[in-house]
Amino acid sequence: MEQPIAMNTLSQILEKLRLKGKDNELKISDHGKMQSKTLEKIYKPEDLTIVKTYRFEGDSDPADNSVLYLVEDQDKNIGYILDAYGIYSDNEGPAFDDFLKKIPTADRDEQELFA
Repeated sequence: MEQPIAMNTLSQILEKLRLKGKDNELKISDHGKMQSKTLEKIYKPEDLTIVKTYRFEGDSDPADNSVLYLVEDQDKNIGYILDAYGIYSDNEGPAFDDFLKKIPTADRDEQELFA
């Protein structure tokens, strides 16, 4: 019988990003734009591209459900946006969701991103 392929956990992906120097978290600011403290940049949706999306579901606790968006800026810097699903989201109001919907997407291979 074939063994199932192990899924990456959120902590494994975040550790890969850290090891590659790409652990730049972006968070929505009070003025409705994404901000990276490590890169000292503020972004509009058109400044970013979502290059990979990971979805994580906890085995037993709905609070463990989250989504991780890997984003690339116009200078080829990789960062990430992390959010929980639904009512567990840290982002209140429509600004976060509206911002995400405006970011263009270009799905990339994981090996390319972590090279």
